[in-house]
Amino acid sequence: MNTEHAHGGRPRSEEARAAILNAVDDLLVEIGYAAMTMKGIAERAGVSRQTVYRWWSHKAEILFEASAADAEEELSIDPAGDKLSDLTAYLEALVRFLAHSPAGAAYRALLGEAQHDSAVAELLSVKDLLGDSARVVLERMFGQDELPVPLDQATALLIGPSFFWILSGRNPAQLVPRKLAADFLQDLQSRQSP
Repeated sequence: MNTEHAHGGRPRSEEARAAILNAVDDLLVEIGYAAMTMKGIAERAGVSRQTVYRWWSHKAEILFEASAADAEEELSIDPAGDKLSDLTAYLEALVRFLAHSPAGAAYRALLGEAQHDSAVAELLSVKDLLGDSARVVLERMFGQDELPVPLDQATALLIGPSFFWILSGRNPAQLVPRKLAADFLQDLQSRQSP
């Protein structure tokens, strides 16, 4: 059985860890973030509360870990070879993640909770799930010197329209990733110095 150490404590069972991460995803979909409890997560996972608390302090940490692992996989794209195709593929993955994925639902729940819970806000500041995935795509496409704006600004320009659209409750089916990708490239081109 695979084990790993967490927080300098005893090794944790990969099987129990996976059960807890799956339980938190399931409970989020079934009952929502507010109704979720550490006790309920432990019961759903078939582990003791002590086991859950050994690795995580609160439900937001579990949800964030589950969301981060899934986001890395779901937002990873294979390069197609041209910028428009790669950006379109990334934006399609981003829309799927934010609008349809259980991991995206978890991330949206955490973003909402972070607005009035400083511990959750601090947790989210540790790892930028969306920005990290966009940086990988942009660095692969443009390298360090080809972008006319700083990389963090470019990631915000790429992610921003889809992120705002979905998080403000608009219909994700109305987003056209290829058009967003073309607009992004045009925006970058207009920022190039003459």
